[in-house]
Amino acid sequence: MSLREQRDFLVQFLFRPAGVGAVAPSSRHLAQAMVEWIDWSELRVVVEYGPGTGAFTADILARLPAEARFFALEINPTFCEALHRRFPELRIYRQSVQEVDQVCQQEGVSQVDAVLCGLPWAAFSHREQVAYLDAMFRVLRPGGQFVTFAYLQGLVLPAGRRFRRRLDEYFSTVESSRTVWRNLPPAIVYRCRR
Repeated sequence: MSLREQRDFLVQFLFRPAGVGAVAPSSRHLAQAMVEWIDWSELRVVVEYGPGTGAFTADILARLPAEARFFALEINPTFCEALHRRFPELRIYRQSVQEVDQVCQQEGVSQVDAVLCGLPWAAFSHREQVAYLDAMFRVLRPGGQFVTFAYLQGLVLPAGRRFRRRLDEYFSTVESSRTVWRNLPPAIVYRCRR
């Protein structure tokens, strides 16, 4: 990642802390933890929520089966521009994840196999968490995979604890990774299957 992209990320955090959630882009160590659990062989349609500057995107593209489709939803215009520069072939929709079913219609798919997510769940209200998860469940196929992360400090916030409980309500399986200490801030990964 270039210095410009790192600077842009910090500026976005300063002006939109609830929408960005961290002072620095996710590390390659967190990216590795996000993608290593996915069963890539069974995927035909993959969506990334909130790719930011693309910290996970490169790892997704490296593992994506040749015949699989991949697109991303990112509402931040600065991050969309950075993603277009870094991944010109990536289909990026500047839409809310609440509109994922509309994006799937534009892509010509009715269901997705996996959602990898960089959204700051602990920054969202109860209503937003429910709306975003409900929207995902309209398109995530039975048995589909969902991977997201939480910063350690977010785990003690009421919204972070509420989100963790909500995962158990939505998914048949929820696993947590070991702490990824080599990330700013440190984080854990939630690995869920519908």
